[in-house]
Amino acid sequence: MKVLKFYATWCAPCQGLSMVVNGIKDQVNIPFEDVNIQEQLEIAAKYGIRSVPTMVIVDDEGVEIKRQSGMLNEEQLLAFIDVE
Repeated sequence: MKVLKFYATWCAPCQGLSMVVNGIKDQVNIPFEDVNIQEQLEIAAKYGIRSVPTMVIVDDEGVEIKRQSGMLNEEQLLAFIDVE
């Protein structure tokens, strides 16, 4: 399982979310993978990304478990990635 974090370089909320993600990485046991929607068009299309930032939790086969769009604070992000 991993979190795909879809972003664009011009997106200010994406930059803010990256700071939040970096702040919690040592508290969680799930990897994050950054996906630039401008450079990795096929992956963005596969998951139907229409806005950034968007995070998608996928299982080991790449099947979507859940998603969240928009900026999150640390508490919201920890709640989002709390998948049983």
